[in-house]
Amino acid sequence: MQAVRGSGKAEIFAMIAHPVDHAKSPGIFNELFERRGLDSLMVPLTCRPEAFATLWDGLTAATNVRGAIISVPFKTVAFELCASAHERARRVRSTNCIRRAEGGGWHADNFDGVGFIDALTAGGHALAGRAILQLGAGGAGTALAYGLAEAGARHIRLFDVDASRAGRLAALVMAAFPACRVETGSADPTDMDMVINATPVGMHAGDPLPVDAGLLRPEMTVVDIIMEPAETALLREARRIGCRVQEGRPMMDFQVGAMCRFFGIGEEG
Repeated sequence: MQAVRGSGKAEIFAMIAHPVDHAKSPGIFNELFERRGLDSLMVPLTCRPEAFATLWDGLTAATNVRGAIISVPFKTVAFELCASAHERARRVRSTNCIRRAEGGGWHADNFDGVGFIDALTAGGHALAGRAILQLGAGGAGTALAYGLAEAGARHIRLFDVDASRAGRLAALVMAAFPACRVETGSADPTDMDMVINATPVGMHAGDPLPVDAGLLRPEMTVVDIIMEPAETALLREARRIGCRVQEGRPMMDFQVGAMCRFFGIGEEG
């Protein structure tokens, strides 16, 4: 007889973002729980950014909440509130996954870079020796930049609407990986091998392209970390030009196994 899900004994996980209606994680994890016969649920939660401290206190007080996935715009503030963290999260000062710590409070990790690099590798996209334009130096962008440098990228140019944020990230990544030339600059992809959109631009209908599509060349690879829509306007234009592309969903797929191990619920199977 199959175990009943959602009983009073259920272990609860949360997906926290603002807005949260685009989040795929609850569906992905609830399907996994169903397949494995686990009495567990993942629920989407959201709040105004200024109310996050109140939500955090409630999350901590709810003792049957075992862990949470954290997304925009809460990755940095959630990290600061955690009692402990993996080196990956400490390095980027950001978390996208938390679980209850043995000594109390929450333990943070960050699988953005892990999932992203594993997805690119599985998709056959070479990173070693490549020149890469990365758009966005926020929470996810920070993890991606470290991951690209660690994977052997030769040159990373960072563009962000907050130039000072991009500058700080460039200095930190190059200090950690001096073999990689990391600089800030424009969103011009000329002479780049790969273009990565690590911004939310493209998530909503009518958003402008994050890069001038007229400057893309067929030999380039164009990657977008946005999951919804699966084919952003940027990827649609890149395909039309003849570029190799990668959508955002594989990044999440490769994070799922790592997150399951982090939560102690086993891998998807």
